Amino acid sequence: MRLAIMQPYIFPYIGYFQLIHAVDKFVFYGDVNFIKQGWINRNRILVGKKPVLFTIPIKSVSSSVKINATRIDDRQYRHWRKKQLITIKQNYGKAPLFDLIFNLIRKVFSQEVDYISDIAVESVRAVCEYLQLSTQIIRSSTVYHNSNLSGQKRVLDICSKESAKVYINPVSGKPLYSKRMFASKGICLKFLNPGIKKYNQNCEAFMPRLSILDVLMFNSVEAVKGHLGCFELQ
Repeated sequence: MRLAIMQPYIFPYIGYFQLIHAVDKFVFYGDVNFIKQGWINRNRILVGKKPVLFTIPIKSVSSSVKINATRIDDRQYRHWRKKQLITIKQNYGKAPLFDLIFNLIRKVFSQEVDYISDIAVESVRAVCEYLQLSTQIIRSSTVYHNSNLSGQKRVLDICSKESAKVYINPVSGKPLYSKRMFASKGICLKFLNPGIKKYNQNCEAFMPRLSILDVLMFNSVEAVKGHLGCFELQ
């Protein structure tokens, strides 16, 4: 069984979904510390044909608080949501799949949730459902009860409890994990190097690594699935 573990991000970029596509089971790592200036509550879309960051407002941003205990700022969020939907409509209204994807976005942002992890998880689940991905998705905090562990030891514990034979991590995690240590536990450690295919964004120059929302606006489900297979395992 192939396993991957990642923090929940809000409508992450295509590489995140390539990782989901590459495994049999995907674990949302919500019971770890919030990452400041990371991708948990923010991502990029095209505004005026340029990449612009959007950020879901958080009540108190702290790297000492777990992701699944980090609260959305309810008052700011209602105003932000209305403004963000208008921005998306203004900038993607002419995209081929706008109506379909705008409804998906609106449904996710309409969720009544208290924590950023909930809306981030919902954003990923909604995209996986839309793309008809068969990967099983679960949350770490509801299953493993191993928050006393950290780093590589915790990942290995999850792999052991899932009887995983292959663990796949984004290539950025190479400095954090030892193939020798994983092999000693009977697990093959692989690193996924994402591949980014160009597609028509109605721009003069292609803007890579935007939120998956940009990919979905301009590509059919079958085309997106083609993008999902464009990665290298190291």
